[in-house]
Order: sequence, then C-alpha cells, then structure tokens
Amino acid sequence: MARSSWKGPFVDGYLLKKADAVQSSGRKDVIKTWSRRSTILPQFVGLTFGVHTGLKHGPVSVSEERVGMKVGEFAPPRNVPGHAADKKAKRK
Repeated sequence: MARSSWKGPFVDGYLLKKADAVQSSGRKDVIKTWSRRSTILPQFVGLTFGVHTGLKHGPVSVSEERVGMKVGEFAPPRNVPGHAADKKAKRK
C-alpha cells in the first residue's frame, strides 16, 4: 500500500540534517545511513549515500532519475555468488 499523498514523502530527520551539512560545506563526503526506507528528495541530487546493506555500507550516488524512489532500492542486501556447477562449466 502506498503512502497517503497528503502526508508527503517520508525522510528521516537526521538524514536531512546530514545532507544539508554536506551541501553547505561544499565537500563530497559520503553520508552513511541505515535508513533504507527514506525517500530520495530533489535536494539530494549530486550527493552520495553509504546505504547499509546488512554487512557494509554500499555507495549510492543520487541522480535526477532516482528522485521519488527509496534509498534502499539501489543497495542490494545480499551478494548472490551463483551456483557451484556454473563455475565448473566455465573452467573447461
């Protein structure tokens, strides 16, 4: 179920504060976040987030096309190594 339009997009407050601090400083720091549920806002364009994947923080650079989507959509939570049989077939 989608979020009600009258509520607006959800963004954690600390994430907004961190993004404003990075933009005002002018540096290109990676903003570490555990909030995969936050929505990407237009003021986040050009920033890089380190989104927690359960094990480490994966870099997510924000572009115009990603506005309105969730931060966690671009950091996959697991690395799928594949099947052992596939590796044997490639060796030959």
